[in-house]
Amino acid sequence: MKVKITLLLSVLLLAQACHAQDLSDNHTTVKILSFNIYHGATTRGDYNLDAIARVIIDADPDLVALQEVDFRTNRSGHIDLAAELGKRTKMASLFGRAMYYDGGEYGDGILSKYSFISTRNVPLPFTPGSEPRTALEAVVVLSPGDTITFIGTHFDHLNPETDRVAQAEKINEVFASGPYPAVLAGDLNARPGSNPINILEEIWSASYDKNNPEPTFPSDAPRIKIDYVMHLPIERWETLETKVICDSIASDHCAYLVTLKLLSK
Repeated sequence: MKVKITLLLSVLLLAQACHAQDLSDNHTTVKILSFNIYHGATTRGDYNLDAIARVIIDADPDLVALQEVDFRTNRSGHIDLAAELGKRTKMASLFGRAMYYDGGEYGDGILSKYSFISTRNVPLPFTPGSEPRTALEAVVVLSPGDTITFIGTHFDHLNPETDRVAQAEKINEVFASGPYPAVLAGDLNARPGSNPINILEEIWSASYDKNNPEPTFPSDAPRIKIDYVMHLPIERWETLETKVICDSIASDHCAYLVTLKLLSK
């Protein structure tokens, strides 16, 4: 009888240990979404934040990098789009201004399941006459206690790629030697193998299949990849899954969802 009880206890303890390990693994898994929200308008020309929020809710990310975000502009009805999407998705929101526009502001946003430990908005270089661009940073502590840096950005869209190259170089300069593992996400307006992407990938690890990159734009018939999630340092991250989510009404861009695992030191 003692042998049976001992064996049963051993099995229970083993199952408990495995369950604890599973929970630990889950805690180190982070879902990142990059989503250009087309200044809050749908491709039908109306403003339907519920359509945008539904894409985010269904993806169930931990962190979201939003591009083309209006803050109290005339065209968006004087709404703080990041805050409104935060309410609809039950996530903390952050807006970073790239420029003043149409009676309000225009730039990038971040949504997070975690509160923000610190934030900053880093101006990126641009040539006179081009749109200003920024990199919006949020430092968060994940539930098991790991601190990471999350950066959302939106590179210039014009040719030649002069501004995009300068913006990629600035990103590397500012964020390469940060104190925490970092994730960079956004609409980079550059294809795989282009100069801006090659510059970033000198220090950032890619989350896409370089032999067969999935296109992310336009949402009704994706032809090119311009939306990305990258991470550093290489030894701290593992890409578990990637998914291109195309809703042809919610935005002209597909959303790009990447599941990462934060590895122990």
